[in-house]
Amino acid sequence: MAERPLILVCNDDGVRAPGIEALAAAMADLGDVVVVAPDREMSAMSHSISLHRPLRVEELRRNWYAVDGTPVDCAYLGLLHLAPRKPALVVSGVNAGYNLGTDVFYSGTVAAAVEGALRKIPAIAVSRERGYGDDYGPAAGLARALGAAVLQHGLPPGILLNVNVPSAKGPAGYRWTCLGERLYHDKVDVRSDPRGRKYFWIGGPEVGFGDVPGSDCLAVRDGVCSVTPLELDFTHQPLLAEVPGWRLDGFEHVR
Repeated sequence: MAERPLILVCNDDGVRAPGIEALAAAMADLGDVVVVAPDREMSAMSHSISLHRPLRVEELRRNWYAVDGTPVDCAYLGLLHLAPRKPALVVSGVNAGYNLGTDVFYSGTVAAAVEGALRKIPAIAVSRERGYGDDYGPAAGLARALGAAVLQHGLPPGILLNVNVPSAKGPAGYRWTCLGERLYHDKVDVRSDPRGRKYFWIGGPEVGFGDVPGSDCLAVRDGVCSVTPLELDFTHQPLLAEVPGWRLDGFEHVR
């Protein structure tokens, strides 16, 4: 009898977040699930990894682990140590709040999935519109459907899927999309502590979406789930073909 696929589930909202409970439950009929997640919220950690301090792991229940580290720490430990065998799939989420457009560069949810893709393991990051209480069922259901498709068809090496679900009402439709432009009011607030020393609070609120045709932002604006294939190779091939014509004073171009 064939061995069931092993599915590693991670997140950045913490091991006790309702989104990861819903996601793990939804993936359970596809394979054996191992959950490895931060012991507290670790949102917007991007691909931070703890190379300069030890990590501690607590097994909360069978195959559920809390780590005092980042989402990437969790995926790394899960993939290389805590999982009893190589996972067939890494799924991260369900995140409380969208990860659209350039959010993917800051998102701990996406970073945990990237850690799987870096090791040529198919990976999915799943996020849901903020609000709507603790109903993560529709987003987890879409993750389960995508997980089944990925286990059947696979993904090319170095590719992951970034999924965003508008509202918890469970829109049945989805759209394959590109990354869009999510707009924020960027700012730096300068404040003073009780001793008169300055400190800084960075980041501002969301202000909308840019009008990028075919994008994830426009999909969720239309009430449709977005599924965006992301590629780990950031190389811009057209420029790579052009720059050999540049001349850098004092340096020789070696072909």
